Amino acid sequence: MSISFSDTKELCEQELQDLFLSVDWDSGNYPEKLVKAIQGAHGVFTAWDGDKLVGLINVLSDGHMAAYVHYLLVRPEYQGKGIGKLLIEQMAEAYQDVPTKLLISYNTKAGFYERQGFVAATDKSPMFMTSMRL
Repeated sequence: MSISFSDTKELCEQELQDLFLSVDWDSGNYPEKLVKAIQGAHGVFTAWDGDKLVGLINVLSDGHMAAYVHYLLVRPEYQGKGIGKLLIEQMAEAYQDVPTKLLISYNTKAGFYERQGFVAATDKSPMFMTSMRL
């Protein structure tokens, strides 16, 4: 397995849908919207095994004060191989001058993010207004 990384936003519907559905994310049911969301993101970093999209991190940012990691996902069969960690490192380097980097984690994945340097807020709660499955 030889993983390569890219910062392209040029991803097709099928690549995105396959990746998102591989981790059972409802967003995968909206491939047309996913393409537009990725193209409109401030930063996107991807991981590839040949021509197969195996991981992605998507950043929404004002470019100065805050960078929000909206998506970080790695295909299940590629998890535990350091791909997510490398994607976070690429994001952190690209946004090193942005003082606040934040994300919302599933409780079961919080330990992974803490090992990457994120800290859980004790006095804040994520809030949602969505028509998608949470």
